[in-house]
Amino acid sequence: MAWRGRVVRWVKEDFITPANRRRGFVLVQQQRCGFRKAAKKVEPKMEAEPVELVQKRSGTPAIEPPTPSQPERSLGRMVKPLVFTVGFTGCSFGMAAIWQYESLKSRVQSYFDEAQADWLDKMRQRKHGDIRKQINQWWNSLSEGQRSVTGIIAANALVFCCWRIPSLQRSMVKYFTSNPASNALCWPMLLSTFSHYSFFHMAANMYVLWSFSSSAVSMLGKEQFVAVYLSAGVISSFASYMCKTLTGRLGPSLGASGAIMTVLAAVCTKIPEAKLAIVFLPMYTFTAGNALKAIVALDAAGLIMGWRFFDHAAHLGGALFGIWYIFYGHEMIWKNREPLVKLWHNFRTRGPGTGGNGSL
Repeated sequence: MAWRGRVVRWVKEDFITPANRRRGFVLVQQQRCGFRKAAKKVEPKMEAEPVELVQKRSGTPAIEPPTPSQPERSLGRMVKPLVFTVGFTGCSFGMAAIWQYESLKSRVQSYFDEAQADWLDKMRQRKHGDIRKQINQWWNSLSEGQRSVTGIIAANALVFCCWRIPSLQRSMVKYFTSNPASNALCWPMLLSTFSHYSFFHMAANMYVLWSFSSSAVSMLGKEQFVAVYLSAGVISSFASYMCKTLTGRLGPSLGASGAIMTVLAAVCTKIPEAKLAIVFLPMYTFTAGNALKAIVALDAAGLIMGWRFFDHAAHLGGALFGIWYIFYGHEMIWKNREPLVKLWHNFRTRGPGTGGNGSL
């Protein structure tokens, strides 16, 4: 092994000069530096004109940057909601007239059956602690108006629970919010009036509806009241559609406020001298007429100023519909239902040749 060390020393001393050592040292350092960090290649930037020339030579079409899609604001989209509003309103009052006819007919036919049922109930042994009987007693203690809005309140509560199901979020946004920029335009006008995402929003609306239900139903009757309420929901949604389309402030809305404003406006217009009070301030009372004027003025100011906290267009549309219905709508729509009722009566009795005389 000693001779091998001498050979290596001899080669280094005779063949590797100091200059070569320096060159070798520099070469190794450059290689290490090049291995550690590669030099960045600066690619020349092509101007817009050369790119276009290259695209023309290659025959490929120029690619334009995508533009964000803007919601359609054309008033032509409002034709379909307008037809739906008119048609649904007519169907609501038509079904209410038929419902009233059937209610009166069944009431007359079941008079003796109810009397017999009451007699059997007295003869039957009473059960203490019967939950069903307690529910019946509570139901009978309610006024006709409160019983009429119980179904509406239950529907709102059901929709509120559906908002809490994550798998239904997409469908809820599509069908239970009214938005003029959405693909679904018609049915959300109705379904959104039963939709509340906030519990406080739903509780406040349902409290007002419960409070004014007795006066509204005693004034209109339960059949006419339901027709007015459902029609008011669609009409207020259409008013919101029109305002959003004209102003360009597109966005979703939901809630029963528009329909409830119709009920409130109808009661305050019919009974303007009625005394009202705030829930938390019962000592401060005011007339229903003044309350209606203040609400209409507030919504009008919100509509003009562009406030976005409430859907003031829907509120104002519902209030104006309630006022119009008390002054003109009742005479024009409800009092002219007799031809439809006669037509339904003839259909039910199947004409004079099959046992019915074809008259009321």
